[in-house]
Amino acid sequence: MAPRPGFEPGTCPLGGGRAIQLCHRGKRTPFWHSILSPPDQSNNVMKAVLCERLDGFESLVYRDIDEPGDPNETQIKVAIKARGVSFTDILTTKGEYQTKTELPFPVGGEGAGLVTTIGSQVKNFKPGDRVLVPGGCVEQVLVDSQQATLLPSNVDLDSAASFRSNYLTALVALQRAQLEAGETLLVHGAAGGVGLAAVDLGKLMGARVIATASSDEKLKVVGSLGANHLLNYSEGGFRQKVKDLTEGKGADVIYDPVGGEVFEESMRCIAPFGRILIVGFTSGKPALAKTNHLLVKDAQIIGFTIGGFKKHAPEKAKRNESTLMDWLESKRIHPYISHRFPLKETVDALRLITQRKVIGKVLVTND
Repeated sequence: MAPRPGFEPGTCPLGGGRAIQLCHRGKRTPFWHSILSPPDQSNNVMKAVLCERLDGFESLVYRDIDEPGDPNETQIKVAIKARGVSFTDILTTKGEYQTKTELPFPVGGEGAGLVTTIGSQVKNFKPGDRVLVPGGCVEQVLVDSQQATLLPSNVDLDSAASFRSNYLTALVALQRAQLEAGETLLVHGAAGGVGLAAVDLGKLMGARVIATASSDEKLKVVGSLGANHLLNYSEGGFRQKVKDLTEGKGADVIYDPVGGEVFEESMRCIAPFGRILIVGFTSGKPALAKTNHLLVKDAQIIGFTIGGFKKHAPEKAKRNESTLMDWLESKRIHPYISHRFPLKETVDALRLITQRKVIGKVLVTND
């Protein structure tokens, strides 16, 4: 059978026994490492989806590499069972994400699986524990035990792998906007990963949520998470509809992962003293803010990155992660998975994201 586009069977062509330490999202200390020379027959091998050049996700390769070795004193070895991928991974494979990643690297940034081996000084985990780790599209990872999160007994691996990055993004955004109960929250791209998380959290925080998406099918899922009003923007603009729903006032907080023309129209339906959150640019076009509009509306534009938040407010970041896990365990938040793909079809999973067919999250599972 001919190989699928974007995948090459066989071994990694980095011969000469060259040892490469894989770095994740620009970090100098990797979350896992492996020797990417051709697998030695005396070693165990595993499957991996690697970015070896910044040509986009279509050029990813699916191949055998050596398994990571034994954990050091503070590490654990984890067999990954489910992985979440997102639009961020597409940008990373093109070198367009805010932080750069040293080549080659495994695509993907979060996974859930089972602990198989622990280091001699690890006291907080044991083999067989179910954990959430910063693991990409590989079958096994080595991580420092401080980077792993033990999963509650009633949280399944798929749910764990699907929620953290989206919900952390949405929670930090709504915290930065100081969203208050009773305010009106307008969420664009509400069927996407970070958009659906914002709808879910906005309702939990007591906001009145107006959600926009491109189809009635997507809006049906958004409505199941409690959005008060659903707007299909393929049927025309949203500005006047938002003003009608708010008796001319506009939205207090606008959550915008789209950018471009959506941002420009949002500025025309923002409430006095409103806040617009810059979450991303899935439209491919960052918008230019007109400061005279901000002045007239007494409005704020708020930008942020999760990486920056973790760097500058690490204790708050840890509290957010703990809070979200508590909410997941108590079913106060509801991550939604629309598609699952086997590891060898990771390219297809990412392609579906570019085609805007994913609602919530797409997962990559084992072959």
